[in-house]
Amino acid sequence: MVGVAERRIAPLVPPRLTRGAGRQRPGSRNAQLDVVDLLARPRAGSLVYGMGKVDERGAVSNRATVDALGWSAGDHLHVALIGGSVVAHRDEAGAFAMGPKPYLVLPAAVRYRAGVRARDLVLVVADPNHDVLVVHPLAALDTMITTYHASLTTVGTNDGHRAGDGR
Repeated sequence: MVGVAERRIAPLVPPRLTRGAGRQRPGSRNAQLDVVDLLARPRAGSLVYGMGKVDERGAVSNRATVDALGWSAGDHLHVALIGGSVVAHRDEAGAFAMGPKPYLVLPAAVRYRAGVRARDLVLVVADPNHDVLVVHPLAALDTMITTYHASLTTVGTNDGHRAGDGR
């Protein structure tokens, strides 16, 4: 009898392929979903992602994310460190302003507290629905991805034990 945990994890484990299993005759189609179909699925969210490198002045450039927000030179911004990531949004009373180029300058105090240094790579995320730009240092990404990956491998069973722990 297959346990609850085994049924939940099974879709995450690809089937074992045998020699020649990946080859198909021309004109035949696999009854399962093709890779092309998987790639064509639209994203549900409206977030815009990009990578950027922090320069010596703290500038992070990623044109696609800034363009998605419609921010332009002179827009006043409020910039704060929240949970290890830098969050910026337009605010008429903001102490910072967009320059003539599409980049966000991270204030020195914020960079220091976030552990961001010159030449560091960061993930830049624009949320046009909320007019917010978030800069995630790689340390924050490590935490997010590790937590997500742990959730994939710790599917619980009815008795509260983790899948695969043999209890």
